[in-house]
Amino acid sequence: MRWIWIDKFLEFKSGQYAVALKNVTLAEEHIHDNVPGFPMMPECLMIEAMAQTGGILVGEARNFEEKVILAKIKKAVFYHYVVPGDTIILRAEVESISPEAASIEGEIKRGDELIAQISLMFSHIDKNLSGKQFPEENFVFTDMFNSLLTGFVERKTEQAP
Repeated sequence: MRWIWIDKFLEFKSGQYAVALKNVTLAEEHIHDNVPGFPMMPECLMIEAMAQTGGILVGEARNFEEKVILAKIKKAVFYHYVVPGDTIILRAEVESISPEAASIEGEIKRGDELIAQISLMFSHIDKNLSGKQFPEENFVFTDMFNSLLTGFVERKTEQAP
């Protein structure tokens, strides 16, 4: 099973930045498992939500030609907990992008309150320097991931004058 940790994109500027939204609910089992008696979204899943936001941004910038995977967490600083009922906004900005790799700077906010600062590096594994071979099909950008972006693009097109 593949889990999607963002609900939708609010903004998307190809090759520059993406803004995604995540509603945190009591219906998510992982909320209860991290700290018994204190339901909260684990920090590792906030990192994954940022990786999905940034990974889609980086993948789209290169027309989804490469398989983009998280290679390194450069920085992850958390200032507050995220609990059921919260809506968090994830903003990822491209720091650099090349044929082999990319990096993003990200922030997670709840309203105006800064929850986390996260910097990530991604590898374009089809262009890896080790020469390793990976399956032809794009197992990273599945239809599930693409539907997040497609839905956003369709809504933006419908709103255009």
